[in-house]
Order: sequence, then C-alpha cells, then structure tokens
Amino acid sequence: MAKDFSTRAENYSKWYNDIVQRAELAENSAVRGCMVIKPYGYAIWEKMQAALDNMFKETGHSNAYFPLFIPKSFFSKEADHVEGFAKECAIVTHYRLKNDPDGKGVVVDGDAKLEEELIIRPTSETIIWDTYRNWIQSYRDLPILVNQWANVVRWEMRTRMFLRTAEFLWQEGHTAHATEQEALEETYQMLDVYADFAENFMAIPVLKGLKSENERFAGALETFCIEALMQDGKALQAGTSHFLGQNFAKAFDVKFASKEGKLEHVWATSWGVSTRLVGALIMAHSDDNGLVLPPKLAPIQTVIVPIYKTEDQRKVVFEKAAEIKKLLKGLGIRVKFDDRDTHKPGWKFNEYEFKGVPVRIAIGPRDVENGTVEIARRDLLKKDIVATDQLVQRVPELLDDIQDTLFQRALTFREENTRKADSWEEFVHILDDKGGFILAHWDGTAETEQKIKDETKATIRCIPLGDKKEPGKCVYTGKPSEGRVVFARAY
Repeated sequence: MAKDFSTRAENYSKWYNDIVQRAELAENSAVRGCMVIKPYGYAIWEKMQAALDNMFKETGHSNAYFPLFIPKSFFSKEADHVEGFAKECAIVTHYRLKNDPDGKGVVVDGDAKLEEELIIRPTSETIIWDTYRNWIQSYRDLPILVNQWANVVRWEMRTRMFLRTAEFLWQEGHTAHATEQEALEETYQMLDVYADFAENFMAIPVLKGLKSENERFAGALETFCIEALMQDGKALQAGTSHFLGQNFAKAFDVKFASKEGKLEHVWATSWGVSTRLVGALIMAHSDDNGLVLPPKLAPIQTVIVPIYKTEDQRKVVFEKAAEIKKLLKGLGIRVKFDDRDTHKPGWKFNEYEFKGVPVRIAIGPRDVENGTVEIARRDLLKKDIVATDQLVQRVPELLDDIQDTLFQRALTFREENTRKADSWEEFVHILDDKGGFILAHWDGTAETEQKIKDETKATIRCIPLGDKKEPGKCVYTGKPSEGRVVFARAY
C-alpha cells in the first residue's frame, strides 16, 4: 500500500494527495475542479454530518432545503454580498439543448435563453431571505432556526481535493431573530458548537476569534471563526459563524411587528462548515504510513484480521473472530471482520494501517488456543497481546485513549508552533523558517493587513476572543496596536 508513497518532509502536497487517493477517500472527476467522493471518504463525512446534525438539533435547529438556483437579480440587492461572490459564480443562461445541424453532437439552443439568468448557489443567504419574507410577519414567528445540508459551487481555478474544489458539500445555518442580542448570542453559540465538534470529535484544537474586515464574509457585520494548525505549519479555517445584522432583512424587506406593535427589520446570522474538514483530519493527524483517523469519526473503529493456513484452522479462527465481532458490536463499536480469502494477512494489515483504522485485532489458531489476540493501535503503531476475555474493557478504553492522544498530540504541536514576533525581521524569519501561528501586533488598518499579505502571503487568521489586550506597536508600521492578532499562511 505504501510503495512510492511520499513523506511529509519530501513533498507535503504530494503526501496529502497520495493519502486522499490511496486511502480511497476521493478522486478527480471528469469536470475540472470537481471531485468524486468515494465511499470511504463519504463515510467519514457521514460521521461528521451525524455528529453535527445532532448538535444542531440539540440547540433547537431544524433542517430544510432551498433551491440550487438563485435568480441573478437577488444578488444585486445586497451590494457587499454580490461583490464578494461575483467572481466565483457559475451561471445558467439557457434551458435546452438541440442536435447540431452539422451532426456534431448537441449544441445549446439559442432560442432557449432564460429571461433571467440563474446563479448556481455559492451560498444561500439571498434565496433564503427572499423566502423568509413570506414566513415572518410577527414577533410570534421568531426566531427561525434553520439549517440546510447541501452542495454549493464557487468557481475555483486552483483546486485541491477536499480543501478547495469548485463544488463542495456543506451545511449552512440561517437564523432570524427579533433582537440584535439574540442574533449575537446565536452567532457565539454556533461558534462554540463548531469548536466543540472540532476538539471533541475531530481531535483538533482550534482558536476562536474574530475575522478582520478584509477577511469578513461578504455581507456580514462580523465574522467569527475557528482556526486550526496543520502539520506543515499552515492554518486552516475550519468553520465560520456570521453576524449579518439587518443587512439581508433590509435588502429583502423582511420586517416583523414587535410586541409593541412597531414594524422592525429582522436580525440575522449564518454559519457553516464543509467537506474541507475531511482535509483538516488528514493534515492534522496523518503520518508517513498513511491516514490516521480519530475513533469518533472513523467509519471502521476496529478491524479483525484472521490468520490461518489450513481449512481446519480457518474454521476455528473464523468462529472465534465472529464471536469477537458480535461482542464488540454489542458495545456499539463499529467493527469489521475481514474474511476475504483473496488477500493475505500482511496485505490487509498494510491496507487498514494506510486507511487509518484506529484498532486492528489479529487472531490465529495459536491465539485461539491461548485465549488471546494481538491488538495494534494505529496512532502509535504499537502492538500488544490481550486476553480475549479482556476485550470488552480493553477496546473501548483503547479507542478513548487514541482519541485523547490524537488531540493532545495536535495541541502540543500547536503550542510548540505558536510564537510571538515583535519586529518585522522576526515576523518574516518565523514565517520562512518554521511557519505556524504568529502572535503579532497590527495597527488595525486594512491597508497594513494587505501589505503584509502581499509581501509574505500571511493573513490575519483571527483576532482572538477573550484574551486580555496587550498594547504594543505594529510589526509592520510601528504604529500603536491595541493587541496581538494571529497571523499565518493558510489554505
């Protein structure tokens, strides 16, 4: 499985692509910039969906679905929004094909031009707020707490599977509130949900913060985010929660009668994460032997591989393996018994190691006689001999320990790769030498932020929440700074 497999040190980008393809997560499609998510990769996304969907519903949200197509005129109603997405839009102009008169396949029927072009959704604020106008008349109709699981299209020229593709899967929450305070509370609540999911399911520590004006979502008053650090020292935005104020309510004339009988505009939020989280999993945890998955999101948490030579041994080993599978399945563990006779045990070991299965159990005829099995944990590549009657206790403990170990390892890596810079020379040196998160002073201007980006490709990932302000001088201009912000090169 690992033959000709790149290492992180040799070529990090190729290492990432090798894992995506050889672990059978995804592959490039016939459509430029789009990917095919294969069953194993989609199973990881399904685990993410299930966990997040439960968290959304626990916080009072319901799922709905809105059209893929958005009238072009809708984007003209919110100026910042259309400016932010104009260069990424895919546009439908015609509704019919016809046979080529020259016999060269099919062509667009020029007589079938749409009266108004349709935009394939890059995000759904416009179509949803046009809909909310019909749903909201009174304070009694609020709040509206809706989430949508969908696909979106943003016409990317430079793509990388999971991290940045022209079409991707995501969820987008869109909520409507009677007051500014309620909308802000919702924005912070969903940021906390994302951070909880990243740390407790993905085993990835994240920074919570506020985006700068340059990095803010188009049409939002404020954008909050969670930022994760990948093993190559680059940051990855893992989720965003936007306070939209009344921008979209005003653009689409969404008003409600308050308790006092006044007609007021609704307050709004939106928030989302996407399949780029699968890319985050790969880059945060995997190693030079392939994919490493946290148990909570692994499609297969434990695999059982039988070892035998004769038919008699096969019967004995299969019987015991089936017992172990039933035992572990009864504990709620996602377990697979690989009974294929088309591949040897060594090949299977390599396959499941490369696919990041957290726990592997090997059992042969001598193990059956001794009442033991061999257990291997993927994160540390360690093996141990365990009594069969101890598996009920040992496997759940091992899965919990792997989940915690992956988080602690990622947290240690982030701490070791978060540094302060107090001068421009120090800032550039850290970026070029080690990367990671840089805590540096910034004068608060968009102009300075853009100059830093142009010269170093580093951006402000977030303005940390809750930190005590530490006044200083901007590393670039020397002008006064209210506090340090987090810089990094990013995906």
